[in-house]
Amino acid sequence: MAVNDEAQMRELLGQPRRIAVVGASPNPSRPSNGVLGFLVEQGHDVIAVNPGHAGKTIHGAPVVASLADVEPAAEIVDIFRNSEDAGHAVDEAIVHGAKAVWMQIGVINDAAAKRAEEAGLIVVMDRCPKVEIPRLGLLK
Repeated sequence: MAVNDEAQMRELLGQPRRIAVVGASPNPSRPSNGVLGFLVEQGHDVIAVNPGHAGKTIHGAPVVASLADVEPAAEIVDIFRNSEDAGHAVDEAIVHGAKAVWMQIGVINDAAAKRAEEAGLIVVMDRCPKVEIPRLGLLK
């Protein structure tokens, strides 16, 4: 599997998926907020992961404290963490049983990407689904 493989991105985003957004913020000025709202608008089943806001909703998506609280498992784990902290989120996604990890623009962790690939996950790094969905012609 290649990181940022366009065919894999198209397959991941071309149909509704269960997506956990790790680091989702209720603050409308934060990029995670806008991306989460966009994914909801595109018809994905989105769960926000933010321990400080568990029990609330963001753009209608439920907020849980940790990835372990997402049931059933998310197919895609979209990570809004700094590059170093992304490694922990990737390790949680592997344990969680996700199909793919998606590290946002500016989030680059090659060691975590390698661990995910070795565990059989699709890896997207330094990309944003809000940018890729229109670029790939997948807007709903």
